[in-house]
Amino acid sequence: MSSPPPSASPSTDSAGRPGPSAAAGGRSAAAPALIWTALLLVYVLWGSTYLGIRIAVESMPPLASAAARFAAAGVVLALVLRLRRGPGALRVDRRQLASAAVVGVLLLAGGNGLVVLAESGPPGVAVPSGIAALLVATVPLLVVLLRSATGDRPRLWTLAGVSLGFVGLVLLVLPSGGTGAVPLAGALTVVVGAASWSVGSFLSGRIRMPTDPFVATVYEMFAGAAVLAVLAVGRGELRGFDPGTVTTRSWLALGYLMVAGSLVAFTAYVWLLHHAPISLVATYAYVNPAVAVALGALLVAEPITAQVLLGGAVIVAGVALVVSTERPRRPAEQATPEPARR
Repeated sequence: MSSPPPSASPSTDSAGRPGPSAAAGGRSAAAPALIWTALLLVYVLWGSTYLGIRIAVESMPPLASAAARFAAAGVVLALVLRLRRGPGALRVDRRQLASAAVVGVLLLAGGNGLVVLAESGPPGVAVPSGIAALLVATVPLLVVLLRSATGDRPRLWTLAGVSLGFVGLVLLVLPSGGTGAVPLAGALTVVVGAASWSVGSFLSGRIRMPTDPFVATVYEMFAGAAVLAVLAVGRGELRGFDPGTVTTRSWLALGYLMVAGSLVAFTAYVWLLHHAPISLVATYAYVNPAVAVALGALLVAEPITAQVLLGGAVIVAGVALVVSTERPRRPAEQATPEPARR
């Protein structure tokens, strides 16, 4: 999924990303040019990860490639933290480690892993990268439902946005009989992945996570990579696999996912939480799918049918309504900080 998979924790927002409390009291002034540069990085890099996944799995085992991506990104991030902060940079207690592992498995093995599986396979079976991004865009809607089920009372307009978003989901996957029809099995796989990501995002704000989002992300990546590797072996993905058969473009795509999706975009996102209004940062939730659809159409000729345009527009409108009506609570009302991502 998106990628990326930043961890969700100090008070996550409706999309499961680190929310207002991550920046509360710590937001400092920054030049508008820097803010917009970081925001564009998040828009484009996270939006492009869906296309990167599609290209990587053209000649790579899907779950094994995802495991390699997160393992490598986790190692790099851990080394950077160790070098910058010293020997105790990654120290957490057992409860924090267990919480980060659970969230990492839900976000990366369940959420991202199922998206990777859905995007793999021959034409007509694999879900186009743009469609996958639109389906994953339902994460903020699913998180609102989880909040409602546990006693929270979202605003009326938030619920209206959720309803609108799910109407768009139905329109998007409704069998049309045309050549551009969305593969139903693959679409359902992505939706299950989005549900797993939503549960991980929801739990991360309610269990005792590492307080530093970067440290939490390291352990989430390691846990997700470990489970993905076990699943890859269980599926027989490495049986007879020859790295020499992997194309150059797939290697480049995997490297892009590791660096651009899992490291650069996440760093830009966390920086934005401390330097920009949360309402502006949250716009990634409905910009990323538009970027993914456009890149899929321009670079790999993924079809954009009237059904995709209509369903996608309704989903994005629903997500935009949810994001715009969700306002940060006052500091006194914030839950104790616990921070992803895609």
